[in-house]
Amino acid sequence: MQDWDLRCDVLVIGSGGGALTGAYTAAANGLDTVVVEKTALFGGTSSYSGASIWLPGTVVQERAGLDDSTEKARTYLRALLGDAELDRQEAYVTTAPEVVNFLERDPNLEFEYQPFPDYFDAPGRMDAGRSINPLDLPAETVGPLRERVRPAPIVDRAGRSHPDETLVAGRALIGRLLLALEGTGRADLRTETAATKLLTDDGRVVGVEAVTSAGETLRIRADHGVLLAAGGIEGSDEMRTANGTPGRAEWSMGPRGANTGDMIAAAVEIGAGTALLDQAWFCPGVELPDGSGAFMVCVRGGILVDAAGRRYLNESLPYDQFGRAMIAHGTEAALPSYLIFDSSEGGPVLPAMSIPEVPADEHLAAGTWVCADTIAALAEKIGIDPDALSDTVERFNGFAQRGVDEDFHRGEDPYDTFFCPPSDRPNPALGRVATGPFYAARIILSDLGTKGGVTTDADARVLREDGTAIEGLYAAGNTSASLSGAIYPGPGVPLGTAMTFSYRAVRHMLTPS
Repeated sequence: MQDWDLRCDVLVIGSGGGALTGAYTAAANGLDTVVVEKTALFGGTSSYSGASIWLPGTVVQERAGLDDSTEKARTYLRALLGDAELDRQEAYVTTAPEVVNFLERDPNLEFEYQPFPDYFDAPGRMDAGRSINPLDLPAETVGPLRERVRPAPIVDRAGRSHPDETLVAGRALIGRLLLALEGTGRADLRTETAATKLLTDDGRVVGVEAVTSAGETLRIRADHGVLLAAGGIEGSDEMRTANGTPGRAEWSMGPRGANTGDMIAAAVEIGAGTALLDQAWFCPGVELPDGSGAFMVCVRGGILVDAAGRRYLNESLPYDQFGRAMIAHGTEAALPSYLIFDSSEGGPVLPAMSIPEVPADEHLAAGTWVCADTIAALAEKIGIDPDALSDTVERFNGFAQRGVDEDFHRGEDPYDTFFCPPSDRPNPALGRVATGPFYAARIILSDLGTKGGVTTDADARVLREDGTAIEGLYAAGNTSASLSGAIYPGPGVPLGTAMTFSYRAVRHMLTPS
């Protein structure tokens, strides 16, 4: 038995989109709910995200006139994942409409459809996508809560406070969930409180031990259950190395000081099984002057070359497939790679989206980008054989002129051309690299978080290695092993699964035993 400093019905560890969805589900159903966040700000990696949420077949797609359905989503996932995790696949797609209906009952929670293609050419795919997004949240609506939401990466990593402006994307999602939580009158939201240990009674998890930033130890009792949604191991080089996870903590898009696998380790300590700890939601990253990485997405121009000056992938691939192609090519050859681009957009303009975005002059001053008047001179500056790079560029320019990438088929999939501006080119995804001066940007392997963690069932209950459930303990998001394995089906699957299984976890807590 414990001397409890705090008692609640439901305790949620973490504060991303999944965690706060679980917390809101509990509080809106009349349960006293405590949320503990290790850092000083709410939102985790969700705040950095574009907030695409893969919740198929909902009223949001219906309002937009989209021909989507649960059956199409089921077909798509089954085509990609096969028979793996069938119970969780089914739980995901059948619960998604219910999650959205439940959330949108609160006036603070509003969603809309935004086009963003599914990532694989498979039955059930939506070429224009099926993801939904939160509506922007005006500054006057969010009020003082704005200061508790983790800001955009460029602001957050510089240690600056949140600007007084409309919250968009992931910040809008977190702001809206916090407003909804506050409106229940049932939520106790705590930052700078790090859960360190799971407390059990006769095999059931009954609470946690946590430490505040002031050094105070708290024992928090949760009568209905504890939900772990505190991110993965992306922020711990030690855990990444131990589990063979490619990449580095400094290259990850996880917030600094967060997502170090604390809750995964705590669950393992009481017998939880784990899976997929060598996996992540991979992406290419633009190396920044401080050595960190910036998520690169929506590549619409240039070519990527390895240390030998050769292309080795379709540069317009969806970002997880791009990252996995880098891994498959081998870290010695692919890290770093170089995105070679020209001045056809009017200067040193990266032909892709970089998050966070750092000015070109800072890159050039630091040497993470280099510039030269000719391709041969550019190759010399980055230590690549000039003849090899010149041959690669010449070959690619021939493809661009003919409109067919004979090596990697760039521009043949709807995703490849989705982000390309209107063009009279034979292939919108293929633009010649021909207008000097020329640039090379260092590209490393980044990720949006790891996707391995504790094993769970269809109700997000944490499972032991023998498959039995640990009573009172639930996990979602990147703290749990993803149902999609080594596949990233479409934009917003990390958030969609986190929100769905957090919802299902609390719904299970509410079910009479």
